[in-house]
Amino acid sequence: MKKLGAVLAACCCGVLMMGMTPVTVDESFPSYQRARGVSGSLKSMGSDTMNNVMAQLAAVFNRFYPNVQIEIEGKGSSTAPPALMENQAQFGPMSRPMRASEIDEFERRFGYPPTLLRVGIDCLAVYVHRDNPIREISMDQITRAFSVRGSDLTWGDLGVDEPGWADRPLSLYGRNSASGTYDFFKQFALGGADFKSSVKEQPGSSGVVQAVGRDRYAIGYSGIGYKTAAVRAVPVVVDGYAPASPDLQSALSGEYPLARFLLVYVNFDERQGLDPLRREFVRMVYSRQGQEAIIREGYYPVAPETAREDLRKVGIEPSF
Repeated sequence: MKKLGAVLAACCCGVLMMGMTPVTVDESFPSYQRARGVSGSLKSMGSDTMNNVMAQLAAVFNRFYPNVQIEIEGKGSSTAPPALMENQAQFGPMSRPMRASEIDEFERRFGYPPTLLRVGIDCLAVYVHRDNPIREISMDQITRAFSVRGSDLTWGDLGVDEPGWADRPLSLYGRNSASGTYDFFKQFALGGADFKSSVKEQPGSSGVVQAVGRDRYAIGYSGIGYKTAAVRAVPVVVDGYAPASPDLQSALSGEYPLARFLLVYVNFDERQGLDPLRREFVRMVYSRQGQEAIIREGYYPVAPETAREDLRKVGIEPSF
């Protein structure tokens, strides 16, 4: 069984140490306090999955600094590395880690690698229409359903034997290749296999969920933060273990196999440090208000240990 530690370590070599229900921010996170001398403009460019998260964080930051202009653009994780390298954006949110080729190109240009910050936790959910009676799905079934390793399946092939369902083919929905979610699902759900050509690619994470909610026989994948009343997130089974739902406790225990960190990359030169504007934005992200913004978007907060480690990556000594 693939533990969360293995999946998240593959993303960013980190370990999470918390889990509680309902989801709340750990009490050790400090309340953010406004700083002096903060002005200017910021731009975030990258992951569509994280578009709403970055917008929420920007809204919190603007409550403290109403004169700071913040622009959020989410066209896919693959747009983040070039945006950082060309100085088109100060923050590059990604729902997958940078590829080795992207890091190498960045390092050739600047002489140091990009800095990765882990700002929240997502469970990549497998969604079906709310009326779908399927109770669970295995990782092998996910692979056969979405990838070229399997034939075209009906709902009966996935164990749904109710009349009107068993003989109906799966209607597949997913992200496009610019998406980090596409890459993550391909790697961890499909074992690197190519997607079937019948997967209907959507330009955004919300688009996948909306399409599944409209299509009675649909199945698709998207971040847990995009869940709506029109769909159900199906519990996933790995290697004969009990079905695991995409919640924080199952993610941290390793029972849910498609958990990942939400990532934000920055161009950090330790010789110069962060400018006040980026420094305060990062401090706010790892404050009580910042982590509460993550929860409001349907995702999960990071552990204090993760926050302290990542603050030190950009030269900020934690106050907690």
